Formats: sequence, structure tokens, C-alpha cells
Amino acid sequence: MPPVVRLLAKRLGTSLIVLIGVSLLIFAIARVIPGDPARIALGPNATAEAVAALRERLHLNDSFFAQYGYFIADLFGGDLGISLYTNRPVMDDIAQFLPATLELVIVSGIMMVLFGLPLGVLSARYRGTWIDHGVRLITLLGVSAPGFVWAVILMLVFAFFLPIFPIAGRIADSYSIPSVSGFLLIDTLLAGNMAAFVDALRHLILPAFALALSGIGQAARLVRSNMVETYDKPYIEMAEAYGYPARRIAWRYAFRPSLIPSLTIIGLDFAAMLGNAFLVEAVYAWPGLSRYGVAVILRKDLNAIVGTVLIISAMFLLVNLIVDLLVSVINPRIRLSQRAS
Repeated sequence: MPPVVRLLAKRLGTSLIVLIGVSLLIFAIARVIPGDPARIALGPNATAEAVAALRERLHLNDSFFAQYGYFIADLFGGDLGISLYTNRPVMDDIAQFLPATLELVIVSGIMMVLFGLPLGVLSARYRGTWIDHGVRLITLLGVSAPGFVWAVILMLVFAFFLPIFPIAGRIADSYSIPSVSGFLLIDTLLAGNMAAFVDALRHLILPAFALALSGIGQAARLVRSNMVETYDKPYIEMAEAYGYPARRIAWRYAFRPSLIPSLTIIGLDFAAMLGNAFLVEAVYAWPGLSRYGVAVILRKDLNAIVGTVLIISAMFLLVNLIVDLLVSVINPRIRLSQRAS
């Protein structure tokens, strides 16, 4: 069996075990949150008979393990139950809200790579100079403040003082775009409506940048640290002695080896955006899964809580799996160790 396939099979098995553990843990936590889900769903004016009937329908009168057994049986059947918040199947809610969060996170991840990696290379190449100090200050500010703080700051600067970008939603109400993929940037292009595409992009820039700022700072600091260490290697000194251009040395001989240890952390930061997006989505009224997750937690919507956490956990594990595969492809030492094992 090829090493990459062996690594993929091993990671998939581990991910399945982790998902089972996450489902059991969040299922238990959701059950100990104060409040009766049936009473919360029906409201304070509901009769005792109606509440008792809903509790019976939701199996809330059964033991914990019996409830978990019902949940697992429905889960393997592709059913996460009915949301008490929207009165719709949880899978339908996830299918509606997940693409918005994924679009936000993917664009944020692209920004993190496009801005973070060059800033790290620039800081390492001019280490010890005012350029290095300036980049380090900028990245420190990005890492030290949480995303929702930057969301508010960016909104104040670029929506109120400088009214350049819109502040709420995914697209203006004047546009009616048929949903094909759920990603507005793609659906507007499929519809051939460039004005709608530009409007969707303008709605996306501020929340995506606010969510990406912490990752940009982290990526730049990691790349700089690893590149500074790489610059002390003998082969870098030999390249400099041969008179290779500084740009070529920075990108080809210093950056590429430094990317391997940084890639794992960058991947973790990208995956963490799925969970960290809820505050940014709340600030910009972004109709995504993270915002939906906060709403169902406040209403103790058990099925929706477990379903949302499972989806975010599965996406987190998927990103980690992709990063592991990328690292194994880039780094020949990992491929050789997998072959040896």
C-alpha cells in the first residue's frame, strides 16, 4: 500500500473515533444545560399536556444512553432530527447556513495565505531593519486582538467614517440570484451577473478580513521565525557566496523549507476559523452556520446543537487531514517514514 494511502486510512480511522467521542461529549453537555427543551420550544403559554407530548416525541423521558442510541441510529440514517428553533430538519438548516460560513472561511483563509506568507518572508529577508520591526508590530496587533474587535474597528472605519463597504448580509436585496452551490461568488458568476458578483464580494471583504487578521499575524510570525532559523544554514551561506539574488534565496532556498513546519499551524488556524466565525457573523449579520449555532444554543435546541458541533468538528478534521496529506507530499522525509513503518 502506498505511504500516502496508508496515512489517509490511518487518519480517517482516527477521525471517525474523534467524531464519535465529540458526539458523545456534546450530547452529554447539551443534556445538562439548564432548562426543559420542550418547554423552551413551545413557550411559556403551552399546556402541560403539549409539553409532555413533545418530551415523549423527543425521547426526553428515556435514559441518557437510550437517547444517544436513538440519536446515533438517526444519524447513520442521515437524519439529525427536527430543529426546535426553525421547525425544520436540522440537515436542511445546515445545508442552508453552512455554505455562507464556508465561503467566509475560505476567503479568509486565502487572505491569510496571500498576506501572511509574504509578510513573513519580507520580515525575514530584512530582519533587524525597520521593515522587519514594522511587520512584526503589525502582526502583533493582528494576533493580540480577537476577530470581533477587528470586525467592529473595520466596520467603523470602512463603513461609517469611509462608507466604502456594506456592513450587513451577503448581498443587496435588489439582487435575486438562484442558489446553485450556496456560494454567492460562484452563483453570481453562474448567473452571469457581474454587478451582483461585485456586490457580494464587497459584502464579503470586511468580515473575511476581520476573521483573517489573527491568522495573517500568526502565519507571518511563524514563517519569519522559521526562515530566520533557515538563513543560518550552511547552504544559504553558500548560495549567498555564489552571488545568487537575495529574492531567489529568500523564496526558493529559505521559504520552501520553512513552509513545512508552518503549514500545520496555518492549517489549524484555518480550521479554527470555523468555530471562531460566530462573533464576526454576529457583527456583520452574516447568515452562516456559526451564527445559527449560537441561536440554537440560546434556545437549547438539542438536535441543532449536536448537529452543528458535529459538522464543525468534521470540517476541522477534514482540514487537518488535508494538511497532513500536503505535508507528507511536500516533505519526502515523512513519505519515507511512512514507507518504513
